[in-house]
Amino acid sequence: MRNILAAVALSLLLPAGAMAHDLRLDSRVPATGVNDKGELILQQEKFSYKNWNSAQLSGKVRVIQHIAGRSSAKEMNAALIEAIKAAKLPHDRYQTTTIVNTDDAIPGTGMFVRSSIETNKQQYPWSQFIVDSKGNVQHAWQLQPGSSAIVVLDRQGTVKFVKDGPLTQDEVTDVIALVTSLLKAE
Repeated sequence: MRNILAAVALSLLLPAGAMAHDLRLDSRVPATGVNDKGELILQQEKFSYKNWNSAQLSGKVRVIQHIAGRSSAKEMNAALIEAIKAAKLPHDRYQTTTIVNTDDAIPGTGMFVRSSIETNKQQYPWSQFIVDSKGNVQHAWQLQPGSSAIVVLDRQGTVKFVKDGPLTQDEVTDVIALVTSLLKAE
């Protein structure tokens, strides 16, 4: 009984994000899919969407950024995105996957959020953008609302790093080093 009480007391002292997500190191992400919107496709200057699911995450080393559809969430890990751009990672073996939860957007801003995603797809056509208008991924992975989560996967789709919330500068450096080492290990 004393151990149970100690565990409950400890869980109350930890920050909410410390235990919230359901992503485990050296495991695959929990299975989920997005059928309402989904992956943004750009072909011949026209946008369309196709169904997307987490089984499609293997094949390349990748950084997944799951963000709420609000600018405050986008800014949380902007330093990592800038570091990824500066690293000039090989598009044939690396991909950034940005999953935007437009269900977690400020009411009335959905059109602006989608426009921003489309602009990013035009600028970075090799990157993958998923529009999750029902919050399927957030719920399946038990991510914090209003936040930004970063997940690094190896080529097999195995989680090698995960954090729900803003990364420190040291964590940004560690993520870039991890991605670089995963690419060298291929």
